[in-house]
Amino acid sequence: MTHYPDSAAANLNEGFVVAISIIAKEGEGDAVADILERLIAPTMDEEGVKFFMPYRSPTDPNAFFVYELYQDAAGWDAHNASAHFQSAVEELLPKVDVRERVPFVPYVD
Repeated sequence: MTHYPDSAAANLNEGFVVAISIIAKEGEGDAVADILERLIAPTMDEEGVKFFMPYRSPTDPNAFFVYELYQDAAGWDAHNASAHFQSAVEELLPKVDVRERVPFVPYVD
């Protein structure tokens, strides 16, 4: 079994990770970027959230990746139920062709 040094992002290897891939519809990339950026502050203020970071491809302005780290699955559930998330999703979905959300948990120490 692989072991990481205690100093190697220990905080980032404990919790419940959600990887999100988003492909904006043509012409909607900037709008999607704005929606994701507006989610940062209220999401980071949530009790069960450890980290929330959206990324945008430098080669495809319509491609996004969002890394979310929660204390546990309950933190993700709370995020999904939050008013700011519900509002953002309502605004986001008409602007995207693809939105895939995949949860992960660490399996190595």
